[in-house]
Amino acid sequence: MSSPSARPKVGLFVTCLVDLMRPSVGFAAVKLIEAAGCDVSVPASQTCCGQPAYNSGDKANTSAIARATIAAFENFDYVVVPSGSCGGMIKAHYPDLLKSDAVWSKRASALAAKTYELVSFLVDVRGMTSVDAKVSVRATYHDSCSGLRELKIKSQPRKLLQTVQGLELVEMADNEVCCGFGGTFSIKYPDISNAMVQKKTDAATAAKPELLLAGDLGCLMNMAGKLKRQGSAIQVRHVAEVLAGDLTAPAIGEAS
Repeated sequence: MSSPSARPKVGLFVTCLVDLMRPSVGFAAVKLIEAAGCDVSVPASQTCCGQPAYNSGDKANTSAIARATIAAFENFDYVVVPSGSCGGMIKAHYPDLLKSDAVWSKRASALAAKTYELVSFLVDVRGMTSVDAKVSVRATYHDSCSGLRELKIKSQPRKLLQTVQGLELVEMADNEVCCGFGGTFSIKYPDISNAMVQKKTDAATAAKPELLLAGDLGCLMNMAGKLKRQGSAIQVRHVAEVLAGDLTAPAIGEAS
């Protein structure tokens, strides 16, 4: 652990989707965390947070994944995750998952206590009140379920987005309603998922934004896919990309 006068050491939990589908989000997260006065490392031993297995009822494999994640990150001052769902898995579910193991329960609780979703970390822990970014665009924000309900993320992204030079933030109707992704939910119940994302993209379209933002890549990919099938011109991006002022990567769902 770092001394009180040193820059806090942050372990970035990249997430599977960011690593495989959207590495620009990881780079934007590093830029923002460093701007908040921290040193960032990305442990090579990290893997999935275990949420797909957990949601499928496979607690044995999830427990093994949780132990590996704890071992990879427990020596950092903080663990930061650019995803409400993965952050919620570590912070809200690891302690319960390992509660019957006296040793690992304590380690899981210790890790949970210092794990934060990216924007929550910037605002609630590091006290960031503004970002040095310029993006001249009209945008709306979707509140992803895990971030909103498990981690209480609502005002934090809006607080920073309102300081992006040139950005006009508008609220869509039902911004707290699920987009229908829900990880394995969208696979198990595709018809229900499709109906839910239809309502979400209708609400987004009615707000007439150029950008649709959120803090969870699974939700973003789900909404981007629906908008693309509808022939919409709305671009979909992770909030970190806008806060970092870097829109050089193609929008989610667009060819690179």
